[in-house]
Amino acid sequence: MNKTIEILKNRRSYRDFDENHAISKEELQAILDAARQAPSWMNGQFYSIIVLQQKELREQLVQWNPGNPHIAKSSVFLVFIGDLHRTKMVSTAHETLYPIDESIEPILLATTDAALALENAVIAVESLGLGSVVVGSIRKHGKEISQLLNLPEYTFPLFGLSIGKPTVEMEIKPRLPEPTVIHYDRYQSYAYTLIEQYNQIMEAFGEARETKPWSQKFADYFGTKPTMMTDQLLQCQRLLK
Repeated sequence: MNKTIEILKNRRSYRDFDENHAISKEELQAILDAARQAPSWMNGQFYSIIVLQQKELREQLVQWNPGNPHIAKSSVFLVFIGDLHRTKMVSTAHETLYPIDESIEPILLATTDAALALENAVIAVESLGLGSVVVGSIRKHGKEISQLLNLPEYTFPLFGLSIGKPTVEMEIKPRLPEPTVIHYDRYQSYAYTLIEQYNQIMEAFGEARETKPWSQKFADYFGTKPTMMTDQLLQCQRLLK
């Protein structure tokens, strides 16, 4: 099998890292270089990456995210930022309007670009024999993180990435049945029994951090009124009216 495809198919999340392991400057630079070469709409590159090395900053993030102690215990922690401040600078330089808060499109562009850069970083980490885990929960404290990291207007934190040398081996997590995700030519309906089967597969997989069946977890998540924290942050950052 092609080595890159093998890495992609065997990717897994690691949450336990050797606290004494330090990745080299060359390894870190390779990860960052790979991230920056990710696809980007119109080559806009609407994101920034903050490399958190200071212990105090990472420990503060753990205080806000106590369920993710690996943020401080990993070798390095990256924060991926949706960055539309750069294009604000461009608009100012060209003396053009910047009505960025009138549509959700710019937010989608920045989020997509950041996600593509994140995935490139994840695969680069795996290729170096290291491990990582994506941290989406930083959005719950987006306002505080924006202040902590001195983020300018028109930027917003999206997700973090803990990188290090794993100390606990993880199994490859089963994914949804292919017919529920892959469609040819047109979206095709499928029986709900496939989701019920996936509930059973995940139950048998027995991940300790999962306390509910897959379907119940998301029924509960989307059945709860949104907190609007992200909306409020985007409004503060002048990205949403």
